[in-house]
Amino acid sequence: MYKSIIRKVLFKYDPEEVHYFTFSLLKNLFSLPFTGSFTRNKFKVESKKLERKLFGLNFKNPVGLAAGFDKNAVLFDEFANYGFGFVEIGTVTPKPQVGNPKKRLFRLKEDEAIINRMGFNNDGVKVIAERLRNRKTDIIIGGNIGKNKITPNENAVDDYLICFKALFDVVDYFVVNVSSPNTPNLRALQDKEPLTNLLQTLQDENLKKENQKPILLKIAPDLTDEQLLDIIEIVKTTKIAGVIATNTTISRENLKSVNKKEIGGLSGKPVRERSTNVIRFLAEKSNKAFPIIGVGGIHSAKDAQEKLDAGADLIQIFTGFIYEGPGLIKKINKSLL
Repeated sequence: MYKSIIRKVLFKYDPEEVHYFTFSLLKNLFSLPFTGSFTRNKFKVESKKLERKLFGLNFKNPVGLAAGFDKNAVLFDEFANYGFGFVEIGTVTPKPQVGNPKKRLFRLKEDEAIINRMGFNNDGVKVIAERLRNRKTDIIIGGNIGKNKITPNENAVDDYLICFKALFDVVDYFVVNVSSPNTPNLRALQDKEPLTNLLQTLQDENLKKENQKPILLKIAPDLTDEQLLDIIEIVKTTKIAGVIATNTTISRENLKSVNKKEIGGLSGKPVRERSTNVIRFLAEKSNKAFPIIGVGGIHSAKDAQEKLDAGADLIQIFTGFIYEGPGLIKKINKSLL
């Protein structure tokens, strides 16, 4: 029903407007009695065999919602009803920001992909932290953090620290995002020296806490093998909990859609192979020294299994969720069983 009817209707309209419309619709629907139980009965798959324990957290299943979908922590409880094992909110910045000028979100239907240049649009860490304090479910929440656009790279650590401190009590793990292509010069923070300094500063703050939170690093699919070897060394040096591979790509190879020339990060099926190769490289070269969350081009249970076989411990979906609908979560979990 989703692909044959709902998606056809939604895809007739601007993707960003559709996103906000569906969020508003879902918020209203889930305020009605029985909507939550109906959705859980239809989509949720529960089994001890699906459970995963990683970096001190117990995941009910390995399928998560990637950051960027529920940027402002508006629907994380509602998404729990669809059977996600965890939800990652953000990217969150210290101050609210509107992001890049519209139009900034593009469907590439022929490629089953999306290009976005959103630019970390979000309500700011204070507002988002307050929403998370009102969590009603036990869904695991990841907090994806970044810097404001106006903050120069030499002061970026301060922005990440602000977000880390503000979200510490309301998220279960952190993700350091230095790999979005839509904030000017952000990817320069992936270089060895500034990245080591950033992660070590966050870890030092983490170690001051009575109960530390796992810190993960989200990396771009466009890194060279040499840069990926640096990532392995940085994870070992700073002792962060793991890596999320990968973010969106700036590559435009073999695309068919008329929107392929749009500037921004590409996600969806065209990223699948490169993302899987990055996961496999990290797992093999590090001798599986740290957990990996695999994301990029997962549109089927087969795609999910490919990521897990390559060395991922958990997976996340985003563009596949848009193209395939909420039934994708159930298909993946049933296939894993």
